[in-house]
Amino acid sequence: VQLQASGGGLVQTGGSLRLSCRVSGIRFSQFAVAWHREAPGKRREFVATVFNNGQTDYSDSVRGRFTISRDNTKSTVYLQMDSLTPEDTGLYSCNTAYNSNVYGQGTQVTVSS
Repeated sequence: VQLQASGGGLVQTGGSLRLSCRVSGIRFSQFAVAWHREAPGKRREFVATVFNNGQTDYSDSVRGRFTISRDNTKSTVYLQMDSLTPEDTGLYSCNTAYNSNVYGQGTQVTVSS
């Protein structure tokens, strides 16, 4: 499995970003995909996941602000992030239920105050 994350950048508090995670090498539609983030000095933490049936789950810290979705025709999962705060700063990466140990290189999100 290979994962390519993109869409990160620098945004002000209250702004929005949309991340993409393109997955290849597996039957994408059959597997859940999750986003995680790693802030400086902190351990990687779960952000959101979308299951193969379209159901979603979120961490308490992002629920109501972030929306995860998937497009099986493009083998891509999206993370729409709204009302961003400096606490959302970090390296965002994705993984799949096919092999949860593989994350890809990630995309950096920086939220300025």
